[in-house]
Amino acid sequence: MSSTIIAGRFVNPEREWTGQIRLEGGTIVEVGEQLGSPDAEFGKDCYVFAGMGDIHIHARDDQSESQTYKEDFRTAAAAAVNGGVVQVADMPNNPVAPIDDASYRAKQQHLATRDVPIQVTLYAGIGPGTRPLSFAVPYKAYMGPSVGDLFFSTLADLDETLAHYRGQCVSFHCEDPELLEQHKSAATHEQRRPAECELSATRFALQMIEKYELRGKLCHYSVGEGLPLIRAARAKGLDVTCEVTPHHLYYDVSDLTDENRGWMQMNPPLRDIADRKAMLAALRDGTLDYLATDHAPHTLEENAAGISGQPHLDTYGEFVTWLMAEQGFTAGQVAAFCAENPGRFVNPYTAPLKFGRIEPGYVASLTVLNLARPTTIRREDLKTKCGWSPFEGVTFPGSIEAVYIRGERHK
Repeated sequence: MSSTIIAGRFVNPEREWTGQIRLEGGTIVEVGEQLGSPDAEFGKDCYVFAGMGDIHIHARDDQSESQTYKEDFRTAAAAAVNGGVVQVADMPNNPVAPIDDASYRAKQQHLATRDVPIQVTLYAGIGPGTRPLSFAVPYKAYMGPSVGDLFFSTLADLDETLAHYRGQCVSFHCEDPELLEQHKSAATHEQRRPAECELSATRFALQMIEKYELRGKLCHYSVGEGLPLIRAARAKGLDVTCEVTPHHLYYDVSDLTDENRGWMQMNPPLRDIADRKAMLAALRDGTLDYLATDHAPHTLEENAAGISGQPHLDTYGEFVTWLMAEQGFTAGQVAAFCAENPGRFVNPYTAPLKFGRIEPGYVASLTVLNLARPTTIRREDLKTKCGWSPFEGVTFPGSIEAVYIRGERHK
């Protein structure tokens, strides 16, 4: 069995070090200082991270193939590698939603036909009247309408259904359906989905996590006022983690114009400047656990017609260089919310594969960022099938130097 030795500056959350690692059979087998003549060596401007993970994407692919004109597992995987991402978790709001053993297995089998290089973990959906699967999977609950038909109309209905999911891993899209209904006639998308909808849903999700002893996750968090609720829940011992997206860290309502409103629309929507700054601070202090894109590939025509969501897989790693070079995040912080924490989330479902750390026994998937080579995002460089990015024309301070997937270099 051939081995590969890589030399460079490596990063785990608790430390950075210069040395070497040896990869064999798709696994990291040794970490040291002088393991031999390196097959690849990355210089002082580069950081070698455990492969980065995006645990909230929408690949738009299922056995119906009715939405694959805008993305499929192959193109989502190509976009992921392009952005330095080696493992993703795909959401269940498909036309054929994976909500039971049969529909989940069917989506797994469909994924297998795509033969993608990266790890793809599938969420199962929770909807009115659903029940847990007979095997371990992560679940997603849409508290109110978003994109697709898998959602609840009342919080009472969600409570009744969650009673059957005690102890499960459940991620929540936190928008109160009853408050959304009250605001549905407001003038703008942001006013139709105001902060109070997320706050109300946050309180309810935390109650459900406590009541049913869930391993809970709050998706794409965006409201600063909700962060103390999350911290208080953790102080009580609740098992709750939180995502934040690139768009809620980079953009706010001050960036909206009449011209860009279509492709700057997402659920939850952009918030105030103070909320955006609060998300950056909460990612820095560990209240927010994952940089997760909510990669939502729709055509520009669909966005102009009112469908919410932005594609972000292609630009994941470049965005991380902005966090490091311009927002003061340390490499160790990045290793936590881009690698170790996403790995910890998926590892119960990917065994024997283990993602998220540079140490023996973990998958030999790596993301190498170059902080000295800027990247300007251009449409022609994107791999997502929908073919656009909200960051087109933006120059990020760094770039993707290399991507290794299970020991093989893919970029």
